[in-house]
Amino acid sequence: MGEGKIKIKINKNLMSAIVIFDIDGVIRDVTNSYRRALADTVEHFTNNHYRPSMEDIDSLKAEGIWNNDWLGSQELIYRYFEQMGKSRDEINLNYEEIVDFFQRRYRGQNLEQPTSWDGYISSEPLLVSREYFEILDKNNLYWGFFSGATNGSAQYILQRRLGLENPVLVAMDDAPSKPDPTGLFLAVNLLEEKLSLDNSLPVIYLGDTVADIITVMKAKEIKPEREWIAVGVLPPHVSNDNEKGDKYRQQLIDSGASFVVNQITDFYDF
Repeated sequence: MGEGKIKIKINKNLMSAIVIFDIDGVIRDVTNSYRRALADTVEHFTNNHYRPSMEDIDSLKAEGIWNNDWLGSQELIYRYFEQMGKSRDEINLNYEEIVDFFQRRYRGQNLEQPTSWDGYISSEPLLVSREYFEILDKNNLYWGFFSGATNGSAQYILQRRLGLENPVLVAMDDAPSKPDPTGLFLAVNLLEEKLSLDNSLPVIYLGDTVADIITVMKAKEIKPEREWIAVGVLPPHVSNDNEKGDKYRQQLIDSGASFVVNQITDFYDF
């Protein structure tokens, strides 16, 4: 089954689960922020000869190992020059310069002061409201976040933009990059400790990339005694295009997603 709404049934009619959300492409639309910064960065470091399209970025992320957009930028730069006949040793990229350029596009020139951020992050559309999480609370769904975004970027969107108070968050700074499931385990453990939850509750992870889905598959392999459910979410740049959306949906299903929904608010039937 490719799309629909998940219903977790425990003890007849009682529904309860831990729900962990990715952030980029799920909580916020990063089409014109992270993805734009990635394209800007690749274009800059290829001397304005190559700017990756959305399809190029999707193809990279479909490989399942490029959750970190700084590393993704570097990889696309390398691949461009390799097509020009150069080896990676000849290219002489400086990763710190790549990160700095990317961050100044994404955050703005004042990198460490969120109140002064005027880069692409300042205009990211939200894909959900604070009230949505209040509804989850009322339905015995215990939620948190595991994201490849930096802690500063994630907190900016969750606390400053959404108004959530001290949500459970595992970000880039806290755990290895996906598809390593360490961060997912950590987010679940933090929720269990914070709310004194039973450690046998099903875990649902919602993400928009192949790496997100593979993360759940790896969690199943490591901890098979627990129920792990991967829910794919179509990112905004494909959700309104039937052909692109169908292709993207199939990639997530092929990677192991139990369901793929068009947007985060579709995943649960209240």
